[in-house]
Amino acid sequence: MLLSLLRTGLERVDGRRCVRAALTEPATVAAAAPPGHVWLAAIGKAAESMAHGAHEALGAAIERTLLITRDPPGAQFAPGGALEVLLGAHPLPDERSLAAGERLVQWVDALPPEAQPLFLISGGASSLVEVLEAGATLHDLEELTRQAFAQGIAIGELNARRAAISRIKGGRLAARLRGRPARALFVSDVPQDDPRVIGSGLMGPAASGEDRVERRVVASVDDAVAAVAAAAAALGLTVQAPARRFEGDAARLAARFAHELCLTSAQLCVWGGESTVQVPPHPGRGGRNQHLALSAARLLAGHADLMLLAAGTDGIDGVTEDAGALVDAETWARITLAQLDADRCLQQADSGRALAASEDLVHTGPTGTNVGDLVIGLKLSAAAARAVAHRHGGARSRVL
Repeated sequence: MLLSLLRTGLERVDGRRCVRAALTEPATVAAAAPPGHVWLAAIGKAAESMAHGAHEALGAAIERTLLITRDPPGAQFAPGGALEVLLGAHPLPDERSLAAGERLVQWVDALPPEAQPLFLISGGASSLVEVLEAGATLHDLEELTRQAFAQGIAIGELNARRAAISRIKGGRLAARLRGRPARALFVSDVPQDDPRVIGSGLMGPAASGEDRVERRVVASVDDAVAAVAAAAAALGLTVQAPARRFEGDAARLAARFAHELCLTSAQLCVWGGESTVQVPPHPGRGGRNQHLALSAARLLAGHADLMLLAAGTDGIDGVTEDAGALVDAETWARITLAQLDADRCLQQADSGRALAASEDLVHTGPTGTNVGDLVIGLKLSAAAARAVAHRHGGARSRVL
């Protein structure tokens, strides 16, 4: 059930669907200039998916597409018009990120007078593309990112620090358009869905306030939470879905979620946001969602009526290919039976190794979106929990 609900949330914020809808809805089409001579730049972890949506909506009107993302596009991605693909690095930027940044600047500067620029921005753009200020080096940028991971710095503060040493972040790319009209659609993975923070402000407002970029967030974690809540209610479950997004230390959040799940009268709880983890100098396997899930597993031990899923909506948790984990009352015991010390795994940021041993890792594959994290808690009677597990192919089937 929880995996099915996660899938519903991911489908709601799919970059392809959301961009296509934003570019074809009647009110938007009526207000926009007739499409033609569109130059499209899609940047971020959801860039390919978002670009698909734009091509489905605008078709032959798109003359050029610049795609800057993390992984090579799928073989099925063959849009009309000229296509250029560049790969950057994530979560740590590298020389490819700098090369992609220089190419993006050239692309903007080469826009012909008749071109209609359309920018599609999603999370990951902060690392995938960069042009550094004079005096700043790639080493400086790498160290900034590593320090942020080690200290558990929130994404908003990290992106502000990145923008301070960038020639394209913090609204500087928009300023480079020199007042020409443009559109920017965002899949947001940051608090308050602020374009000044998404991608470190890659297409945020120019500091002068004189740009003519029409900006719109087309997907956020709130949309995913709402979709999960609606789907659960349709199944007849009572639902608790706090409006406020979560943030802060993953272990503390795990304690909060487990406590709320124990005390609530609702059968399902769903939270959206993004946690942080202070990473030791030599971390093991895993990411913040796996750390949160393993921390919660200790508290759920012995509660046969409780299950909790924590997953990144981009399908990637840390530097792993796992989205997160789905833990239950026996997770901690399964880890112990595998002769692993779960507490030590938490201390060493090695939660992925423990959760692999308990067979509780969740794998989604590429999701086409990136809006932060979802945590879903299920509270049913022990008998009902067993019945749900049986209907859905086993309580420990963790692959979407």
